[in-house]
Amino acid sequence: MKVIPAIDIMEGKVVRLVKGDPKNKTVYSGNPVETAKRWEQAGADMLHVVDLDATLGIGSNLQTIKQVSEAVSIPIEVAGGLRTEDLIEDVLDFAPKVVLGTVAFKNRMMLQKVSKKVGSDRIVISTDQLNGKIVVSGWKESTEVSLMSGIEDLVRLGFSEFLITSVDRDGTLNGPDLDSLKRACGIKGAKVIASGGISKLQDTVDVKQVGAAGVILGKALYDKKITIEEVKAIA
Repeated sequence: MKVIPAIDIMEGKVVRLVKGDPKNKTVYSGNPVETAKRWEQAGADMLHVVDLDATLGIGSNLQTIKQVSEAVSIPIEVAGGLRTEDLIEDVLDFAPKVVLGTVAFKNRMMLQKVSKKVGSDRIVISTDQLNGKIVVSGWKESTEVSLMSGIEDLVRLGFSEFLITSVDRDGTLNGPDLDSLKRACGIKGAKVIASGGISKLQDTVDVKQVGAAGVILGKALYDKKITIEEVKAIA
């Protein structure tokens, strides 16, 4: 199981939001590059770097994310507000993978066009879910598509890597949504990265046991409730 720290960037700072709410924000660092280097040194397999300003449509941290990519030797996946072909391709010039959610569910034609051009293995599909339904546009809009059928549909189109975030658990330290993760891991051809709610080492053990290929570490890591080294030892 890959151990993947999240670096969520807002106004150039490393932050964590609770349930995606920008009004419920904790700033952990003013230096995303130093944070990235720290997690690399601790043994992270890759980094999940999110442009929260782009997600919310209020700005861009693209240059900062590029600096993060150049500062570390482990791979990064970039998420947040990647909703045009040009932007997706710009990011793939410096990052191995992009995470696409809104495009995957609202602009299937663009998704397939980009996939044909860059390869589906460079695209992680973000299936953020609330009450079993996939949500997009910074978690503000429900697609009314169920988590399972959304993943199954995209597996049929040739995509294999899925990031599942349970919105109501993100940043809460209330534990992962093991039921959803287990069902998603049972879909043939789907490789699942678990995100949201991790609060202690046992949560990462549980996520591994249901079959996740990777785990995103956020608030629990920043609040020093777990360490990358501990999670690597069980991964």
